Amino acid sequence: MPAFICPRCGSRESNIERNQQHQPRGCSSCGFGFLFELLEDYYPSPKTALITCDQERRILAVGGSTFAATGYNESDLIGHEVLQALGVQDYEGDDPAERCLEWGVRVLDLKCRYQPAGEGELKSATVDLFPAYDEDGGLLVALTPA
Repeated sequence: MPAFICPRCGSRESNIERNQQHQPRGCSSCGFGFLFELLEDYYPSPKTALITCDQERRILAVGGSTFAATGYNESDLIGHEVLQALGVQDYEGDDPAERCLEWGVRVLDLKCRYQPAGEGELKSATVDLFPAYDEDGGLLVALTPA
């Protein structure tokens, strides 16, 4: 059964809850304009930064924990390519965002390092990537500092 997560506040709803309440596409908790559909539920850490991207991996919206996790304000990130904007590097294998978008598969528990705002030192993190299952495409990135 599909689950939905709000990229702004992290609130989750099931498909059944949304159908029974006849809710609009937005978040019932914070009112953000859309929810990101997942094939199954996902429980991010409270310190996980949720970042929504378009098909070209440009950042469209960031969640409330993004500043705490990365030091970047939403205005610093909007419109930039997600992995470059966050300085994500040192992951093994091919480009995880490209794999997620091209193959339509989740990439979970990817160990990496990233560049927090205003810090010279890279920090360890885990990244989870989810493809969008609607006609708009896109990507949900969940960055959890270690």
